Amino acid sequence: MTHRGPRIILWRHGQTAWNLERRFQGSTDIELTETGVAQARRAARLLASLKPDAIVASDLKRAAATAGELSAITGLPVTHEEALQETYAGEWQGLTHDEIIARFGDQYAAWKRGEPVRRGGGELETEVADRAAPVVLRHAEKLPEDGTLVVVSHGGTIRTTIGRLLGLEPHHWEGLGGLTNCCWSVLGRGARGWRLLEHNAGTLPEPVLGDDD
Repeated sequence: MTHRGPRIILWRHGQTAWNLERRFQGSTDIELTETGVAQARRAARLLASLKPDAIVASDLKRAAATAGELSAITGLPVTHEEALQETYAGEWQGLTHDEIIARFGDQYAAWKRGEPVRRGGGELETEVADRAAPVVLRHAEKLPEDGTLVVVSHGGTIRTTIGRLLGLEPHHWEGLGGLTNCCWSVLGRGARGWRLLEHNAGTLPEPVLGDDD
C-alpha cells in the first residue's frame, strides 16, 4: 500500500457583514452572518467526509464558529490559536475598500506591487507568516501517517502561510488568489516539501490523472 503523506486543509471562515460591505476586518472580532453559518455547515459536511484527524482555528469568532460546525459533525475538539488570527492592519481596520484607497492610496498601491508595507501601521505579511506558519507545522507534525489537519483561519493569513510553506518569496505571495468565504486550499507533503494540491476549492477533490501526479 502506498502512503500519500499528511494533508493540511486551510479553510477560510464563512461570510460576515463586513465581508459584504468590503470592509477591512483584520483582527477585529466580527461574527458570521446567517449565510456564513449556513456556508460553514455545508462545507463542514464535505470536509468531514475527508476524515480529518485534528482541527485548529483562529480564536476570532468568525473562524471559531466555522470550526465549530466541523467539530459538531466529527466530534473532534478545536484547538484555538491566537497566532492564526487575520493580519492586524491598524488604521485600515473598519474601513471600506474605497475608503482605504482614498485615505491610503500610496500605501495600497505599494502593497499591491509586492512591497513590504505595514498597512495602516500594522503587521507585515512576513510577520503574519512568522507567527502562523510555525503553528500550522507544529500541529501537522502531530498527525498520524497520512493524517489530515484542518486549519480554520482568514484569507490573508492563509495566503501568507501557504506562501511560506511552499517556500515562495514574499513578493510572489500575491500570486495566490484570494479564498472565497468557506472555501479551502489543500497542501500535501511531497518528496521536495509541501505542494499546493487544491486552491480555493468548495467541492471534494477528484484524483489527479495524468503525467503530473
